[in-house]
Amino acid sequence: MKITQLRNATLIVEFGEVCLLVDPMLAAQGQLPALKYFARRRRNPLVEMPNNAAEHLQRVTHCLITHCQKGHFDHLDRTAIRWLRERNTPVLCMAEDADYLRKRRLNVQELPGMSGGTFFNGSIQAIACLHGEGFIGNLMAHGYGYFIQIPGEPSLYLAGDTLLTADVRHCLTELAPTVSVLPAGGARFDLGGEIIMDQADILAALQLSSGIIVANHLEALDHCPVTRADLLQEATRRGFNKRLRVPLDGETLEFSLSRQNQLAV
Repeated sequence: MKITQLRNATLIVEFGEVCLLVDPMLAAQGQLPALKYFARRRRNPLVEMPNNAAEHLQRVTHCLITHCQKGHFDHLDRTAIRWLRERNTPVLCMAEDADYLRKRRLNVQELPGMSGGTFFNGSIQAIACLHGEGFIGNLMAHGYGYFIQIPGEPSLYLAGDTLLTADVRHCLTELAPTVSVLPAGGARFDLGGEIIMDQADILAALQLSSGIIVANHLEALDHCPVTRADLLQEATRRGFNKRLRVPLDGETLEFSLSRQNQLAV
């Protein structure tokens, strides 16, 4: 299995003949609105896509969406909608997002419900997200993460945009994914609390999980203060650095299972 970090929450997962684009935000730097107004205003995304993005995107066979409504352009923007429509790329999503995406003339394929089901030659199970609490939480589309199992591949948890909830903890400890991709940016608006995990939550997740944690949602949006360097420094200080990956944009991580079904990286 290969995981390529493109930018923010946008990544590509490859297994077998499948090249799965997750939560595409494809706009050029500065083409999307700021998400903070009282502090220093900066238009999003803060950075361009990596130089090798086109090379990776041309291999995409399917797209997977964790959430996309209520203005969540950082998981599906207009540039990505056009890109998917032009290529008639199958877009996999939960039922709550299906009509929204069909109205944008995308090739929608609904995923199984919360009880899980078939996913290519393996299985998928949705894990509920909590994308903020209180009045901020009432404004958000919370969406779902996904626990994916493919024969011969490491199990994978794509968390989506979520806080460190009981559902997330249960997934990390009981389902025990080999690799978990978690949002680490500590995003918050001018008012209200955090809407995704922050540095402390990633360190807590490393204590809960016996697998590899891949941190993303970093250094691409104006409301995400956590940096790669700070996260890596603190993880190293705590002795977690061997199980934490913080890929740069454009970087590919490769994971495989040995004959003893042990993770080989």
